Amino acid sequence: MSSNRRVVVVPCSGIGKTYGTVGREAAYELVEELRPETSEVVALSLLVLGDEKSRARVQAAPAVTIDGCKLACASKMVTESGGRVAYEANVLDTFRRHRHLKPKGIAELNPEGEELARKMAEELAEATDDILSQEGA
Repeated sequence: MSSNRRVVVVPCSGIGKTYGTVGREAAYELVEELRPETSEVVALSLLVLGDEKSRARVQAAPAVTIDGCKLACASKMVTESGGRVAYEANVLDTFRRHRHLKPKGIAELNPEGEELARKMAEELAEATDDILSQEGA
């Protein structure tokens, strides 16, 4: 796989919200552990501020967005920044599939929250692979 084929991952910045923390942890797990060669994080806050470098990164690669609630701020900002959302993930949807993993905590997640983030990261890794295979070699 060529190193220039990447997706940008834009996680929720719901600071102080448990589902936002789960989403951010899933993003870090994806880009640091599961798909470091094919994914990179772009901070939602930089897109909100109109940071040109971040906007250019979002415009240059398909985006995976991770939202912590129904407001879908990450998805909306990628679109408003001229990017293309290739996959939208929502922490609440992942939680519905894994109801036994009730996340708690903000600065530090409980073990169930960490496991929920891992499950989400695994789903995101599959989505990343699908996006890149559809983009062509």
